[in-house]
Amino acid sequence: MIFNSIAFFVFIGIFFPLYFSLKGRARLFLCLIASYFFYGWWDERFLTLVAFSTCIDYFVGLKLDNTDDQPTRKKLLIASMVVNLGFLGFFKYFNFFIKSFQEMLLGFGYDGSMHSLKIILPVGISFYTFQSMSYTIDVYRKEIAVEKDFIRFATFISFFPQLVAGPIVRASDFLPQFQKDREFSWDRVTAGTGQIIWGFFKKVAVADSLAPFVDQCFEAPETFGSLHLLIGVIFYSFQIYCDFSGYSDIAIGLARIMGFDFPDNFKKPYFSRNYSEFWTRWHISLSSWLRDYLYIPLGGNRGGTFASWFILLVFMILTVFLTGWWWLAVIYVLSSIGTYFYMQKSEYNNKNAFNYMNLMNTMLLGGLWHGASWAFVFWGFLHGSYQVVQRLAGPIWNKFLDTIRTPKLFKDILAMGLVYSSTCFAWIYFRAPDFDIASQVIAGIASLEAFNFGSVINKFWVIKGVMVIGILLLVEILDVRFTLWKVIQTNPAFRVVSFVLLLWAIEFFGSFGANSFIYFQF
Repeated sequence: MIFNSIAFFVFIGIFFPLYFSLKGRARLFLCLIASYFFYGWWDERFLTLVAFSTCIDYFVGLKLDNTDDQPTRKKLLIASMVVNLGFLGFFKYFNFFIKSFQEMLLGFGYDGSMHSLKIILPVGISFYTFQSMSYTIDVYRKEIAVEKDFIRFATFISFFPQLVAGPIVRASDFLPQFQKDREFSWDRVTAGTGQIIWGFFKKVAVADSLAPFVDQCFEAPETFGSLHLLIGVIFYSFQIYCDFSGYSDIAIGLARIMGFDFPDNFKKPYFSRNYSEFWTRWHISLSSWLRDYLYIPLGGNRGGTFASWFILLVFMILTVFLTGWWWLAVIYVLSSIGTYFYMQKSEYNNKNAFNYMNLMNTMLLGGLWHGASWAFVFWGFLHGSYQVVQRLAGPIWNKFLDTIRTPKLFKDILAMGLVYSSTCFAWIYFRAPDFDIASQVIAGIASLEAFNFGSVINKFWVIKGVMVIGILLLVEILDVRFTLWKVIQTNPAFRVVSFVLLLWAIEFFGSFGANSFIYFQF
């Protein structure tokens, strides 16, 4: 079931009255049943996956709580990770690696004929798998208490507002909120409703309005001029932002009405002034998950580990033999070596050199998490490279700007423009179905042929897209400058006017085809 569908509005129209009329475990059972119904509406066969992951991590958690023997605890953790990652790997990556291995064999002159399986990717499997794994890891680390109530734990894993596309909520933040009934509150209802309406504006009015133009650009880039393709890339940057953050806003708003507090998942990422800041504003729940459960265990900035070197080696081997990008492997290896020797001769501890390797590995794996495609891996490589270059060259650049006495406002605008433009470049590889299409888009833009508005096809789509993006940016700028959402929540009259204007904008600009959310495929 998707949020922008009639079925969902019927669903919540029945759910909310029942939810607030029940108390205690009856309410908990309702949440669990509703969550499984919500997920099963798409395909009831995959409910067994959610249930199996829930049972495995619940019982592993109990066993971890009952023993202090470290070897036993480690085996239990490994068992949980093997099951969860095994499901994720099979459904999401099996055919990808079979195809890649086939191409590698063909590269060596062998017959690479293999049969792939007709595997359907379960919606949201990456999200609820990571959420379930984080619970087990935290219990293993003794950072949280084990949850002994199975119904409460099952509801935590399958909670319908954020089940299929996040945010990935930590057990330490969410499970304690199930300890008591959440009372009905008009303040929560109005705050949650406002966030839901804003989320629908992002999805229906912005993302779905931009989608047709973007799809057109990436389906046949060779048929369009330079400006047309450039607009398509810019539109995609706002499409994916509004599509994903819109889902998060709706999920957070629904939870708020129910009495639960979720952390923000997006904080105006395109206003970031550096790439590190971007990843504290974009998909915050995933970036913090990767930091705490991947980057730091790999060694973080403390130094290299066997795992970090192993991941680097695996990516290099796969890069060369499965894609033929020997040049990329050489660049990665040389840049790693160069960084290492640079740090040795600098004033920093040379262990910091491994920080860049661990950072790059984290971004590569983060790219692979998004989908079974080497284009996603390359997208991760680009973002890893941006952060490495920023940390090495950033101090020199800032010193230069300070030397020529650049005004702070100009520095901020310049920094935001640089981060946004390079992020757009990376989005090309994220959106394109393959590298050939991505190369055609980049070549088409770089050619500067037909770089005039007269050559742009479907000008109405462009005008409409510019208008909805303008409304989005205006609201976000006002929120940064005047904390707009706080003003809305504290002023009833202004709140009503704002909600009415947003609803009107959704009706006027919206595309109501019940388009699926982009991140459902991840």
